Amino acid sequence: MDTMTIDEIVKKLEADERNQDYTQRGVHPVFQVSRNARILIIGQAPGRKVEETGIPFNDKSGEKLISWMGIDRDTFYSEKIAIVPMDFYYPGKGKTGDLPPRKFIAKEYHPDILRRMPDIRVTILIGKYSMDYYLGDRKKKNLTETVAAYREYLPEYFPIVHPSPLNFRWQKKNPWFEEQVVPALQSIVQDALAL
Repeated sequence: MDTMTIDEIVKKLEADERNQDYTQRGVHPVFQVSRNARILIIGQAPGRKVEETGIPFNDKSGEKLISWMGIDRDTFYSEKIAIVPMDFYYPGKGKTGDLPPRKFIAKEYHPDILRRMPDIRVTILIGKYSMDYYLGDRKKKNLTETVAAYREYLPEYFPIVHPSPLNFRWQKKNPWFEEQVVPALQSIVQDALAL
């Protein structure tokens, strides 16, 4: 029987030898969970700034995401919103941006955490890694088509592009996202919070 508390999961993460580099530097896993959460956000992994503050989406991406969701910062960081990224630690820099999230985190730690949130009404999947993992064969041939087909994944999932400032070209090339998808996201967020 599964009886681990969130504190015990954090201790397990910090004791995991694959996270030792972070633990030794005093870096804690970054996520936000509550038994009362109605909306679950599954993003990529914390960036450097988020790692420094320990607050999920405490950066320009977070500002954009909060605006897309049509809520304020207080609601975003309330017990109604859970944030469980694909990796709870900053994976480091690669040649063309941040390295991908390490795969074992979602596989080994997500199930225990998600079980503690029985009232999730919708899960917002941000970016390719969360879509690959949670949508699997149901996703379209690329991220753009998957986001455009968001209705197919409702009510369980709502896939969106990453709100990073680095994605401004994608957003400019795909104006339908802000025109059609963002209002639909805001409506679903409002409905989930109102329950």
